[in-house]
Amino acid sequence: MQLKKIYGVLFLSCSLFSLQAQSNMIDGVVWVVGDNAILRSEVEEQRIRAQYEGTRIQGDPYCVIPEQIAVQKLFLHQAKIDSIEVSSSQVEAQLNMRIDHMLREIGSKEKMEEYFKKTTSEIKEELRQTIHDQMTIQMVQQKLVSNIKLTPGEVRHFYQNLPADSLPMIPAMVEVQIVTIEPPIPQEDIEATKKRLREYADRVNSGSADFSLLARLYSDDLGTASKGGELGFFGRGTMVPEFTNAAFALQEPGQVSRVFETEFGFHIVQLIEKRGDRINCRHILLRPRVSSDIKVKTFMQLDSLANLIRAGKQTFETVATQNSSDKNTRMNGGLMTNPATGATKFEYQELPQEVAKAVYNLNVGEISEPFSMMSQELGREVYAFVKVKSKIANHKANLTDDYQQLKQYYQAVKSQEIIQDWIEQKIKETYVFIAPDWQNCDFKYPNWIKK
Repeated sequence: MQLKKIYGVLFLSCSLFSLQAQSNMIDGVVWVVGDNAILRSEVEEQRIRAQYEGTRIQGDPYCVIPEQIAVQKLFLHQAKIDSIEVSSSQVEAQLNMRIDHMLREIGSKEKMEEYFKKTTSEIKEELRQTIHDQMTIQMVQQKLVSNIKLTPGEVRHFYQNLPADSLPMIPAMVEVQIVTIEPPIPQEDIEATKKRLREYADRVNSGSADFSLLARLYSDDLGTASKGGELGFFGRGTMVPEFTNAAFALQEPGQVSRVFETEFGFHIVQLIEKRGDRINCRHILLRPRVSSDIKVKTFMQLDSLANLIRAGKQTFETVATQNSSDKNTRMNGGLMTNPATGATKFEYQELPQEVAKAVYNLNVGEISEPFSMMSQELGREVYAFVKVKSKIANHKANLTDDYQQLKQYYQAVKSQEIIQDWIEQKIKETYVFIAPDWQNCDFKYPNWIKK
């Protein structure tokens, strides 16, 4: 359990949806929380939004939704009391990220406006307020739980008093060391790749070929090839610098860039449309192919290195430091670090698929046969072998092996209790009015209706 999951239950979905039927609805105040009114139209909009998104509401939506809105208003009111304010730069950064994501998903500004039946300015304004409120509520909640300090004794007492069926399950985890070799690409193969891209650009510029068709046929970026290479609108800072510089240097729609290189390979880009600080473009990515001879030599090199370790003539750590191409693990004796947690233990599904397959049937200390894998960082094929440093089977948490997980679990439980207690106390102290027709509910918090 994580705090962000606890905070999340207090929010409704932040995506946008337009209600055409709302204009036909008789609006009115259905709840009042302090100085804040909750309108029938707010509740109806959130209900239809949840229905549209496929979000299940546990209970009567006309009870659940206004109560959720009311809880949000309690936190926002507390933020005013405590002078908690989210900086506009934080809100705008999050807003731009979400707008860019929507544009990439939907395809264009016009499609986005048609989809939401609102102008971009209206979409931004609604989303800006939603983001502001969510970030503000999270800051209030973080302040409420900021003083939690757990001693080992408290964690031990918590563990000892947990019923056996309430102990969290710790998934199977593994520590992995890896040696990776990125084989060199001969210069003539690099030049051949660049020549192919120049030929594509010449065909587009001469009118003898369509850029999007060439992207569908030849691009190595499988995620965009099916869309004719189209990336959707994006801003500066979204792509790697080399790509951003080449794309934003284009001035006229239809213009094609020179061939340029990024860490993912070689590209050409065609501008579709430029709007202010965002552009939409197509691209074709080609990666030089590793020849079969080089593949064989690389596998032989890896096999020899693995055999040196198996024979005890070299340690895995020395081989990794002296031979591995992976800058993230080379100076750490080949030990992989989980980017999600910063720790060295991985659940199997968190590992690259090829690594997970290689280590699944290995025992601690065993070394795999060499294998190929796609480097997420480089975007191309590399070659590797791995060693299992440690394995932990799926098990119920215990103090010896899982102290940190138990501490986090207890902290999450205490945080939830503090937040729930705060809400209940705040309801008692706050003026609340609920329209008679909206009172016949089994509320999560029973004190909304004063006796």
